[in-house]
Order: sequence, then C-alpha cells, then structure tokens
Amino acid sequence: MTETASDANDAPKAKPVAMTAAATVRRLIREARFGTLATLDADGGPYASLVAVATDPEGRPTLLISRLARHTQNIARDTRVSLMISDAGAADPLNAARASLVGRIAEAGDPLVRARYLGRHEAATGYADFSDFGFYRIEVDHAHLVEGFGRIVDVPGDTLLTDWTGADDIRAAHDGIVSHMNADHADAVALYATVLAKAPEAAWRMVGIDPEGFEIASSEQVRHLIFPQRNINVGEIRKNLVALVEEARKAATD
Repeated sequence: MTETASDANDAPKAKPVAMTAAATVRRLIREARFGTLATLDADGGPYASLVAVATDPEGRPTLLISRLARHTQNIARDTRVSLMISDAGAADPLNAARASLVGRIAEAGDPLVRARYLGRHEAATGYADFSDFGFYRIEVDHAHLVEGFGRIVDVPGDTLLTDWTGADDIRAAHDGIVSHMNADHADAVALYATVLAKAPEAAWRMVGIDPEGFEIASSEQVRHLIFPQRNINVGEIRKNLVALVEEARKAATD
C-alpha cells in the first residue's frame, strides 16, 4: 500500500532514545528538591554533601550555599562538580530513575534564580540574604542516567535546556504569572497537582513557569507539567493554563 503524505504525518512517530532520556533527566532536575553535590577537596579527593536544589528558567540546577561551607570552599578552587538527583519518594530507590549531572558551577546573577529557589524552599527566605550565602547554578556538560537494570545512557547537557528564544514576554511576566496563579487560582493549581500530576493533596503552589511548562510545589514534593505546545507570549500561556484546568476538571468528574 502506498503511503500518502497525510498518512505519514498522521502516523505516530517514535521518539529517539536520546530525546526520551533527555526528557527523563529534564523531569528529574525540575522535580528535585534535594541532591548530593560532589566537589573536589584541596588534596584532589572527592567530597559529597547534601544540598537543596531548584532550577533556573532554562532548567539548570541551582543551589543556595554558604561561602563558609566546605563544598563552597572546594568550588572556589575547582568549579568541576557532579550532582546526583533521583525520583523523590520512590518505593525502591535502586530501581528508580536517577541521574548524575556533571559540569561546572558558578554564581548565578539572574534574579529569577532567587525567586524560583525561594518559591520551592520557603524556609531559605530566613537566610538567603545573609552576606555569606549566594546563589549558584550548574552548567551541565552531560548527565549519566540510570533507569534500572540495563537502562543506562549518557545525555548531552545541551539537550536538557529549555528554549527561551522569542519568549522574552514570558520571562518579563514570570513573577507576575506565578503570583497571580497562587493568589487567585489556587484551586486550579491544586487540580494540576492532584489530577494531572496524580500527586497527593497538599498546599500546592506554582513556583516557576517557562515556554514549555511549569513547576508546582508542596512542602514535600515538586511536579513539572508540560504544555501541549511551546509558548512565546503571556496570552498563549494563559490559554494553555485554562485548557489544562478544564482538562483536569473534566477528568476529576469522569
């Protein structure tokens, strides 16, 4: 049977393995609240520490760390780091998806880094402005993803970044959108979490938004939801948020 152009367009298309793996790592980064940071001590030996994690608008991991901490003293000498993150709350951590992110760390000057971090880790508000603390972000060179026995792949760092090309309107409105959703549409945020993300009931709030999706958080979990299509302005974001809450309401009553 001869395939027409229409048939070809309508046929399901399998995602390349590398892109499927990239999507998994993106989700792990966006949903991580804590991770293990590996740095290099003065003698060149490894040093690992527990850190709280958030993301910048492009999806890079971000940290708020004290200059007095041993890991911060280590990165002042050598910026090479690795950050281990995994599926939060997995029943069997050794059978859950996890990724080692390998790259370099540097101080982050983007004001959205602060807003997004404190939205996820509200307790950090009490010390975020201490003179010895600073926000950092990791530029990931590659990720080593393990999803269980025999499912192991390396993922290039540039496949993990969210594309903001042409979406400056959304970046400028980021904090306003997040504040508006939390103040005026908390019921919608709750539906995104409990129905679309199948998360438990909690005091969910939006903590970040980008052209491809948004992050919502409770005191214990973070979920990242993907829009049906990429957006470049606030109007498109609004339409997608409305469509998603309508989808959630319909699913909740079915």
